[in-house]
Amino acid sequence: MRLALLGPPGSGKGTQGAVLRAHFGIPHVSSGDLLRAAVRGGTNLGKKAKAYMDAGELVPDALVLAMMDERLEKADCRNGFLLDGFPRTVAQAEALTRMLTERGAPIEHVISLAVTEEEVVARLRGRREQEGRSDDGDDTVKQRLRVYFAETAPLLDYYRKQGILREVQGIGKPEVVSTAIRAALENGR
Repeated sequence: MRLALLGPPGSGKGTQGAVLRAHFGIPHVSSGDLLRAAVRGGTNLGKKAKAYMDAGELVPDALVLAMMDERLEKADCRNGFLLDGFPRTVAQAEALTRMLTERGAPIEHVISLAVTEEEVVARLRGRREQEGRSDDGDDTVKQRLRVYFAETAPLLDYYRKQGILREVQGIGKPEVVSTAIRAALENGR
């Protein structure tokens, strides 16, 4: 299974991605995790990405696409994968579609987690206090939400037109959301 998980920051993509990875036996490929690892590792990509991430801006497409292309070429992704936090723009989605179509392995499903802005802010405050993440400060969160609604939300129409979008309520206990996601995938809705 090849699928992507969309939703605003703090919508539960990481939590649900881990559940789906275990359920379907596919790698959970998080662009955010890959970028944070590059920042921690002090790689050239990490140094370039850090300035964008700390400001709540999207990392430029060329950097993210190169990183994702390299990751999706690995052997563990040959039988499927779950993309988390990627694509983030229609341009990235179009590039991903071209890249995967050339490999004969296009995205089959896109899950969108619907969460209110108030819930996102509350979740990210909690995550900042618990994990100490620098990209979860109040001003950064507000900027990340503005960027999400301006640049990432249009992906819903992009994937809806392809008939592969599955919209799921992301508020509730994680196990309830997981059950709803699996039902949406099985029922093709």
